[in-house]
Amino acid sequence: MPLFKIQHITTYEYDRLIQESVNEIKIFPFLSPEQEILQHELVITGNPDVQIFFDYWGNKTGIFNLLPPHQELAINSRLMVRTTGSDDLRINFVSVFNELPGEVGGHLKMLELSRPDYIKSQAQIREIAQWMHPADDSVAIAIKNCSDYIFREFSYISGITNVETTIDEILEQKAGVCQDFAHIMLQILRTLKIPSRYVSGYICPHKSGLRGEGATHAWVEAWVPRFGWAGIDPTNNVWVTNTHVKLATGRDFADCSPVKGAFKGPANQHLTVFVSVDYEDGQVIEELNKVDMKRENTAVDSPHFSPAAQQ
Repeated sequence: MPLFKIQHITTYEYDRLIQESVNEIKIFPFLSPEQEILQHELVITGNPDVQIFFDYWGNKTGIFNLLPPHQELAINSRLMVRTTGSDDLRINFVSVFNELPGEVGGHLKMLELSRPDYIKSQAQIREIAQWMHPADDSVAIAIKNCSDYIFREFSYISGITNVETTIDEILEQKAGVCQDFAHIMLQILRTLKIPSRYVSGYICPHKSGLRGEGATHAWVEAWVPRFGWAGIDPTNNVWVTNTHVKLATGRDFADCSPVKGAFKGPANQHLTVFVSVDYEDGQVIEELNKVDMKRENTAVDSPHFSPAAQQ
């Protein structure tokens, strides 16, 4: 059972004083049997009170308001977590599509996660989805076929997309990063009526050479009948075992953004995201991303994931 020490620092710097910075954070490890939270410390500039609640999707969420004028906001999360799942995932490849309606039934959230978004290129998605559907009708094989397709057909290139990049745009350029691949996969799986959800977190399999190692990451969980939620990482084309640490789940990135908020003032902001993962053998992997986030409005939306922060 691997043990990881993860530090995640999000820093906003402003070119002039701002005030009343209201933020929502989802940087708490997801509560599940596959993750044992040994320690979690959260330090925020100004030590504001953080109101904790669980959102619609079951994510532990914090809200705080930093009222005094300031030119920097730092959110420092230090986490020690042990992943308790097996490194040998035994997916049920026997269950078939006609078993899905009985398990999804009248569950509102499952039905929401089975509905594809409205996009201009849905005809292209439907064509891709037909290729994914296996002759033996296995749901798990369809999920793996989808991951294979994305890994093979889409290039991993950072910096060419951002949090506002649409599925239509990703399809057109056939390139992106983990968040983009997760969104494409969700659209395909939901077109096949497979309930699927977006997952944010960290990938920590050191010495493996996987994309996004030691940094913030995104992948997909899809519902397999008579098995449950199966995590799959299309960026690396692997099933998720005990080397992925989960923070939040939802319909898409907007439900899982680790940090987002707004402030009062006409300032431009600069975002820096630092992530380090300490392994039990003493090795440390670090990732630092910087991005300028210029806005003209007095109220500024500041989503955590920027092109520089995505992996």
